[in-house]
Amino acid sequence: MADLPVGIDLGTTFSVVAHLDNEGRPWTVQNAEGDLITPSAVFFDASGPIVGKEAVKAVEFEPDRVARFAKRNMGNKAFEKPICGNTLPPEVIQALILKKLKDDAELKLGPFSKAVITVPAYFNEPRRKATQDAGRLAGLEVLDIINEPTAAAIAFGVQQGFLTPKGESRQKETILVYDLGGGTFDVTLMEIDGQQYSAVATAGDVYLGGIEWDMRIADFVAEKFKDEFGVDLREDERALQTLISEAEDAKHALSARPEVNILFAHDGNRLRVLLSRDDFESMTGDLLGRTEMTAKRVLKEAGRDWNDLTRLLLVGGSTRMPMIRQMLEGESGLAADRSLSADEAVAHGAAIYASLLMANENMPRKGMSVTNVNSHDLGVLGLEPGTGMRRRKVLIPRNTPLPAVGTGTFVTQKVGQASVKVTVVEGGDATGEGATDIGKCVVSELPPDQPAKTPVKVAFNYSANGRLTVGASLSGTGRHANTTIQRSSGLTDDMLDQWKQRIESGELLEKEVSGVTESVGRQRDAVELPDAGQSVEQPDIEELDFDLLDKDSQYRSVRPDDPELGGFFKRLSD
Repeated sequence: MADLPVGIDLGTTFSVVAHLDNEGRPWTVQNAEGDLITPSAVFFDASGPIVGKEAVKAVEFEPDRVARFAKRNMGNKAFEKPICGNTLPPEVIQALILKKLKDDAELKLGPFSKAVITVPAYFNEPRRKATQDAGRLAGLEVLDIINEPTAAAIAFGVQQGFLTPKGESRQKETILVYDLGGGTFDVTLMEIDGQQYSAVATAGDVYLGGIEWDMRIADFVAEKFKDEFGVDLREDERALQTLISEAEDAKHALSARPEVNILFAHDGNRLRVLLSRDDFESMTGDLLGRTEMTAKRVLKEAGRDWNDLTRLLLVGGSTRMPMIRQMLEGESGLAADRSLSADEAVAHGAAIYASLLMANENMPRKGMSVTNVNSHDLGVLGLEPGTGMRRRKVLIPRNTPLPAVGTGTFVTQKVGQASVKVTVVEGGDATGEGATDIGKCVVSELPPDQPAKTPVKVAFNYSANGRLTVGASLSGTGRHANTTIQRSSGLTDDMLDQWKQRIESGELLEKEVSGVTESVGRQRDAVELPDAGQSVEQPDIEELDFDLLDKDSQYRSVRPDDPELGGFFKRLSD
């Protein structure tokens, strides 16, 4: 099987596959229907799952058999709605989409097994791991997960010649990548300096995308229809899905002209309503405002201003709305750069990155390096001395360049404490509210006469590929432990193997499967494990007390070849 550099933009509403040709140029691979983009929708037909346009059409007739926008549920235990009474993990739905993309691409490229898959920059660890699991279920070896804005910046750099010999002498670019897709939104500040691509800061919203703009139009038409005929279209699932489709078409039309007539018929009643671009922008102003605030937040956290930018790079199909360009140009004074294909750029960048990882001889320019930042704070939970209140201590703040290391010193709580459990969390506030529990590191079998307030040294090693290793040791005890954090929720290896077999056999909607039904065969409101990004039920922490001396908490970025990484955990146990 040939090792082709393949990149996949696994989008909320549409997905794209790209590869590098023999001259190192990225190309989008057509699907079996001859299209460059594939709708990210799955129709669970009686004969088997169908992915793409046919699934989108089916949602208006059999909505209970169609799964769309599963990307928003990644990291959760279950897709947001049952499919014919069955609750499926979102990884399975995404895997079916990836399998379609892979099978179709192989018609053009021949067999391949490796790919880079993109995710929103603001995806947290459970969502990223779920994406890797989806790739595994689809029969792919996921070379890496790359942030979508970073991939877009790579594609831009190649297009602009930064990776050519002459490109090394080009002026450094400071780029704000504004990525508004169908279901997610990211802003990333990137710097391109010759062959060096560096993310400086990032922020986003995994529940903000073109879908929200569609729903505003759908609500507008539904209210008009209700006023006219006394019927609320939103109470009929089939009518609602048809309405959303019409709303999306109207949104697209308003990007090209100042007004559009929306025609809608239901149960013998016909409505014609005029919607102007001005009214559309007025009813969605708060959504635009959310993206503007996110962009300003990124600049503030990076210590930059609009005047520091050299380029505004627009990515994602939803950036075609004129209001996006007008807002950004008004704030920055720069003309928005739309030189990249809004739909294809991310997949192109992923394919180039895949070539880099595979050391492909057709790589546009060897020596290219990519530096990302962590999108969420990484820390530990413990108790505050004196108050007994739960607190979160950050060891690696968000927007720290990767790889990075962080250390902190804490103290035990009890005399004769048998073990120390380090609860590792991502995101959240100072109290731990809203944090995602991503794993544990336990130091056990402590001496029975161990005094209270014994210092506990904790260290994080966060690698460039997103793998987090946690170490902990107690002074004077000789006891220490370190572990690579694994996702504490989601599908186990055994469950992944079972789901892979079910995908291959086409038996996806069985109500009872041994070892699987207990975890994923129930309704969403019965799922016990926490969803990604939601507040977790905080543990009873008896093992760890915070030492509030901030000077004992340090972090710094390191080079991948820095000897600091090699001796990090050895010194921790000394």
